[in-house]
Amino acid sequence: MQIIDIVKKRAPITGDQIAETLNLSRPTIRNDLSILVMLEYIDAKPKVGYFPGKKAAQRQGSSSLLQETRVRDIQSIPIIIRETTTIQDAVVTLFLQDVGTLIICDGDGKLAGVASRKDFLKVTLGNPGAVSMPVSMVMTRQPKVVTVSPDDPVLEAAHKMIVHEVDSLPVVVPSGTEETGPKLDVVGRLTKTSIVKLLLDLEAKG
Repeated sequence: MQIIDIVKKRAPITGDQIAETLNLSRPTIRNDLSILVMLEYIDAKPKVGYFPGKKAAQRQGSSSLLQETRVRDIQSIPIIIRETTTIQDAVVTLFLQDVGTLIICDGDGKLAGVASRKDFLKVTLGNPGAVSMPVSMVMTRQPKVVTVSPDDPVLEAAHKMIVHEVDSLPVVVPSGTEETGPKLDVVGRLTKTSIVKLLLDLEAKG
């Protein structure tokens, strides 16, 4: 929603200028710009830049919807594997479930980390022996994993996705602490697709 405000104030403005204002790279916001154009919140003119769209005046409605809707309302079932799972089995799960990121739990079922398609590609390209390694060798480990709570507003979760350049977030609840840090139970996952569907539902009702 920051993009719409920037376009309103500085139109015409290029995608590169929007990205620079947000301290992000152009590829990071490309999808967001496309969605906003599709939903008519902003308009794009070749070689000129972005302008406020027909529905820019209605922005407050979608912004408040994202603020009022909680993560639990649109979260989906998490795709979880154990940290001892081999990279080969993890990649199979990734494609069978058609997801971009897998959530990894330890033997007690607590969040241990996450691994994306990019993580698997990095380790397996040119290294055929890597397929038998456990996913714990390539995952981003907790507590570096970006997470959300079921009670968080969807707007806050969307900002986390954009800032950290991720397409999905584990939805977690605390389940105690140990010397190594807080232990977290995974109760769901939130994806960019779920947020887009929420916005499209608003359009359909409007």
